[in-house]
Amino acid sequence: MRATGWFLAIIAGTLLLAAAIAWPVYQLIHALQPDWEFHRIVGRAWQCLTLAGIALAVWRLRLRRRRDWGYGLPRAQFLSQASLGLAFGIATMLPMALAIVAFGIRDPRPGLDAAMLLAGIANGALIGLAVALIEETFFRGLMFRAVLRESGLPLALAATAVLYSAIHFLARTRIPQAEVGPGSGIELLGAALARFAEPAAIADAFLALALVGLLLGLVRYWTGSIAAGIGLHMGWVCIVKATAAATQHAAGARWSFLVSGFDGFTGWLVAGWSALILLAIWSQRRRFARWRYPAPEAA
Repeated sequence: MRATGWFLAIIAGTLLLAAAIAWPVYQLIHALQPDWEFHRIVGRAWQCLTLAGIALAVWRLRLRRRRDWGYGLPRAQFLSQASLGLAFGIATMLPMALAIVAFGIRDPRPGLDAAMLLAGIANGALIGLAVALIEETFFRGLMFRAVLRESGLPLALAATAVLYSAIHFLARTRIPQAEVGPGSGIELLGAALARFAEPAAIADAFLALALVGLLLGLVRYWTGSIAAGIGLHMGWVCIVKATAAATQHAAGARWSFLVSGFDGFTGWLVAGWSALILLAIWSQRRRFARWRYPAPEAA
């Protein structure tokens, strides 16, 4: 459990530390840059602490090889798997976008045209690539490898899936400059964790994201790399962001319960679809053996 504890500490510990040092850091930075908002300063401080925590974990857990990070494939093979993953990600998430519109849960935005749609797709692709690289490297690269090596596959799959889902519910909030004080760091942390105080309100989206995390973990294990996962993740995020840009929530929609209020997309519908995809790829899991490189993952 040591490896799991390290990665829990990276997220939970750095959140607490960022809240604790928020006020002195804000006073120092605000004196130099009065226009910088409190939540942005604290957010950057948390990111720096997180990077330091990751560096420490990499050193202590001996995650020093490219393969430990999920990048052990030769370049051509890595890009090939990422491309296949991207195609599969788009192909599997596009039906969800179409279903959400078909059920009347979301309607096309007024004035929607080809230019607006293409802009949404391009923006979604860029965001998807950035998100996929960061999250896959951390969760299915470093964390998965460390937990798998120490505790085995079941815990590696469960821990990475649950933690991956949980971080999506850290809420962003702002504290007006005039109201910033010594306790504002704790206030900001409480607001960030507020969604967890009402678990029933986020259960559908949490389950959907956990199933997605489980699927990505299995692909990582079967292929021995995060390449396909990066492509999958990018494709999914691209479709979600493009859908958000091209459509808007339809008030009073009969089937709105299928979509979470968290992001207007994930929810019971995506959770059910993700479960079906999991069953489908599980039935074909032996086909992934030919993608495995260069030796069994747990070695």
